[in-house]
Formats: sequence, C-alpha cells, structure tokens
Amino acid sequence: MTVKKDFQDFQDLAKRETILFAKEHINDDPLELLLHKQRYPDVDIEFAVQQMEGLRTASEKWPSLLQYDDFLYPPRLNREQASSEETAFHKADIIRSIYGERQHQLSIADLTGGMGIDSIAFAKMPDTDVDYVECNAELCRLMEHNSSVLGLNNIVVHCGDGIEWLRNSKKKYNVIFIDPARRDTHGKKVAAFEDCTPNILEHKELLTEHCDFLMVKASPMMDIDKGIEQLGNVSDVYVVAVRNECKELVFVCGDSDLEARIHCTDIIPGDGVYNNEPFTRSQEAQAECVYCKSVGRYIYEPDASLMKGGPYKLLSDEWGMQKLARNTHLYTSDNFHDWMGRTFCVLKEVSLNKKAIAALIPDRKAHVITRNHPVAAAELQKQLGLKEGGDLFVIATTVGTKKRGFVCCLPENYQHFLEEINK
Repeated sequence: MTVKKDFQDFQDLAKRETILFAKEHINDDPLELLLHKQRYPDVDIEFAVQQMEGLRTASEKWPSLLQYDDFLYPPRLNREQASSEETAFHKADIIRSIYGERQHQLSIADLTGGMGIDSIAFAKMPDTDVDYVECNAELCRLMEHNSSVLGLNNIVVHCGDGIEWLRNSKKKYNVIFIDPARRDTHGKKVAAFEDCTPNILEHKELLTEHCDFLMVKASPMMDIDKGIEQLGNVSDVYVVAVRNECKELVFVCGDSDLEARIHCTDIIPGDGVYNNEPFTRSQEAQAECVYCKSVGRYIYEPDASLMKGGPYKLLSDEWGMQKLARNTHLYTSDNFHDWMGRTFCVLKEVSLNKKAIAALIPDRKAHVITRNHPVAAAELQKQLGLKEGGDLFVIATTVGTKKRGFVCCLPENYQHFLEEINK
C-alpha cells in the first residue's frame, strides 16, 4: 500500500518538548535517562533517546540532516544499516554517469528503503521520481514525515515487501536499487547474496524485467568475482571506501555483453572523491608488472578500495612503480606520486629486533604495518617493544623472497626524521 501524507501520529509522538529535550540532553547518558524516565513525565523518553542517538550518529554519518530541526531518526539497527551520506550520494553519481545528459524524467525504485538515505540522495537529483518501498510500517511513516521535512515531494512511499510489491507492479523503471539485509535469523552478519534477505538470486529475472539497470549494494566482504558470476550481465562494479575504509560494493547489471569494469573509489569528506581508472580482470591479467630489486625512496600502500578491487599489476604499469613481490601489495619508487593510498618515505632499512629498533626509535613509539609477513602487526609490535603512537612507521614485509623491515615516515616529516636518525 501507499502511505498517505498524514503526520498526526508523529505530531503527537514527536512533540516539540520531546525534540527539544533530545537536543538539550544530547551529551547525557541515554541509559541513565531511561532508568529515571519517571522524572520526565511530559517527555517520551524512549523516543527522545532514539533522537539523541540519531543526532549523534548524524554528526558523523549524515551531517547535512542536522540543519533540519524536524527530521526524525529511526531505531538504532536501522541507523546502523543505513548508508552514509557520502556513499548514498556516490550511488546517485553512479546513476548520473549511466544516464549523463538526459531529456526525460528518471524513475528509480528503492525496494529496501530502510532509513531512506539512498532514496533521499536519488530524489535530490533533478527530474527524478523515486518509489521508496519498505515492509516496516513505522519506517514508512518516518519516511513520509522526513521527505516532507526535506521538501522532497518526488518520493512516494509504499509499505510492503519490495519483491512482492514489484511483482504486482506494471511499471518499468530506469533503475531499481536493492540493498538486501545482511544478517541471518540469529542476527549474525552475512555477505553472500544467497544468505541475504531477500535472496536476489532467486528474483533476478523479476528484478531485471522491471528496469533498465539493476543496482545492488553488497557487503565489502563479498568476493567480487563470485558476485559478478552469480548476478550475470554485470556491467560495472564499484568498490567504495570512505576515509580509506571499504564500506560497500555496488554491482550494476544492465544489457551488456562486455566484461565487467571495476571502479575503485575513496571518498575523503572535506577533501574530495578519488577514483582510479576502471579496469577489467582481463586487463589486470595482461598488465606488465615490474618487481623491484631494491626498495627506493618511497613505499606506496594502496588505499582500501584498491586493495579490495585488486588492480595489483595495473598499478605498477599505470604509475611506473615497482612491486615489492608478487604477493606483497606494496610498491616503491624514487619518484613521488600523489595517488590513492598512503605514501611513506623510507628513512632506513632495519633488522626486526628490539635492539635495532631501540637504536632508531628511542622513545619506542611507532605504528607497525605488516604486509606479506608471517607475524601480525600487533604481535610484531609487542616483539619489538613498541607502543602505538608517534610519527614513525615500521613496515615489515617481503621484498622478492626475503623478509625485510623499514623505518619510515610521512613525506611532510622526512627532513626532520632524516636528521634525527642520522645523528
């Protein structure tokens, strides 16, 4: 069913006093408020705490929502499962890249609406209509309220199971977006399509019959190649990281016989969106990779999206850098590259023992990074007698066939530490 624009329930529930209470007590302990709710007889404490926690999350995850005083946040689980503002708008950008300049209204169905962050991002695109579908009636009523608060009259809210709703629909969309729930009946996180709800593999034909392009959000833990194989006719896969943390995979299925292109993106809020050149697995297989004989002035660590996407040989080919070893996904060069990942200046090669480390790092503070090394970073840090912190890095890795250690710093600190180490 389509939810009617009737906000009376929320006007009763979210009284101005309750919303103001939530904002005034934003830094209070929610558990204490719940334990002593009898002190506030005129306030719906459960709902106030829900809003307090929502406001706290919004400051990190959806900062633009904070400008809307009447925006109402759903319960914790729905907030946790919702896209961040950055990834939601990136998905809208993906749709823009598919359609480019257009002369017609764009139609999008979000079949797993949830908190509605993705629907909001889609609806903010010009000349776009969005059907939001969600089986949870409370979330639907929240979405009706919030779309009105945001001034988005191009979102129509439908309450029901997304698959069954689509089955009864005669409409064909430009894009159908679906984000299957990634928890099993015991609340444990899952990643494979067949373990999610709904299992889109069982409904692929129905979904593709009703759209030009199917966009599927998946866990960053999913195997990309398996996802491509299972879905079929995948034209593009987007590996999306935020602040160097891989957040989601987005598979786009359309009428394409070409090999799937893999896009790696790192979104740095306040800085920009960084993308590599899209690539295919065939291009990666054919790329010429140069392996180093010795480590140069810089060591390069790919960002999380590149590590997940896997253009390991292409990075060497594209950037003119040398890979440390076949299974060591670090690179080196004597030339500086401003790229998608971290750059370390090599100060000195070091034996990975306490005495050698203490001679170079007398305050015993450093960050330990291990790549293709038999000892995990936390264990090696303990073995070397180091504490986490400071501006130095100990990189333990494999170069060629040999285990090696390097003391490094970030480029901006190079001259300072070079003088310190060479004293």
